[in-house]
Amino acid sequence: MSIRNILIEPDPELRKKCKLVEKVDNNIRKLMDDMIETMYEAPGIGLAAIQVGILKRVIVIDISKNPQKKDPLFIVNPEITFKSEKKVTYEEGCLSLPGYFAEVARPAECHLNYQDYNGVFKKLKTDGLLATCIQHEVDHLNGILFIDYLSKLKRTMIVKKLSRHKKSLERIVV
Repeated sequence: MSIRNILIEPDPELRKKCKLVEKVDNNIRKLMDDMIETMYEAPGIGLAAIQVGILKRVIVIDISKNPQKKDPLFIVNPEITFKSEKKVTYEEGCLSLPGYFAEVARPAECHLNYQDYNGVFKKLKTDGLLATCIQHEVDHLNGILFIDYLSKLKRTMIVKKLSRHKKSLERIVV
């Protein structure tokens, strides 16, 4: 396993749509292993493959928030089949938007079809934080970031600040 670099907005890769995984093989499992290690190191509770520059429909999640009791969820080719009309609001952040948080209202429940770490097809009914996290990560696979749910003014301000910060990190100091 290895830690991968996380893309930071406004990287254009983050706005691309991911492709279906044809087969869950050792390469995809290695990607998931790297992603979960990267997510824990960051630290975060969810990571989409696009955030590490891979255009595949793969996400990893662990909402346990307990380093001693990790409970990772490996999701390949997620398909949300149901979203409740009832909404719930969480303050969301994102590893691709470090330091920025905003309240986002999303459906309180969602149902998911996906393949697991071994390629086994599964169904999952979720609510609360897990439902929010799944929707957030599936959005990534479709080129959508949580800031897209904010006003244009707020979104523009965040992207400008991230752009300036990114440029300062790219400068070479000798």
